Amino acid sequence: MTNNFRALYFHHPDFDTEPVLSGLQITPTGRLKWVDEDLSVRQAILLLLTTTKGERVMRQDYGCDLDQLVFMPTDETTLGLAIHLVRQALSRWEPRIEIRRLDAAYNSKEPYRMDIILEYNVRRSAGINRLTIPMSMT
Repeated sequence: MTNNFRALYFHHPDFDTEPVLSGLQITPTGRLKWVDEDLSVRQAILLLLTTTKGERVMRQDYGCDLDQLVFMPTDETTLGLAIHLVRQALSRWEPRIEIRRLDAAYNSKEPYRMDIILEYNVRRSAGINRLTIPMSMT
C-alpha cells in the first residue's frame, strides 16, 4: 500500500511559529525531515494555496489564483472571491480532505491583510485541523 500521507517538511515563516530557518529542514543526522499523516496533508494544502497557477511548468493548472486579489478593494466581494478560489483549488487538488469551514475576513489589527480561515478534516483521520492563511492586500 502506498503512503500518500507523507511529505518533506517545509518550514514557512508565515504559517509555522517555530524559530528556525525557513525552507526544507534537516534532521540532526543530516537527512531531510519528513512529516506524516495530517501534517503531510497540511504541507500539501500550504503548497497548493501558495502556488500561483502557471508557476509549475509541467502542471500549469496546479495552484490557486489568490494572487489575483492583491490590490482589489477591501470589500465583501473580494472576501467571497477568496473563499471561492480556495474552495475551487482544494476541491480539485486535495481529495484527502473534507472542508468543514472556510471563511475570509479582514484582520482587525492590519486592515490591509485578509485572513482566510480553513477548518478541515483529513478523511482518513478523525481530527479537525485549522489553518489561517494571511494574505497582504497591498
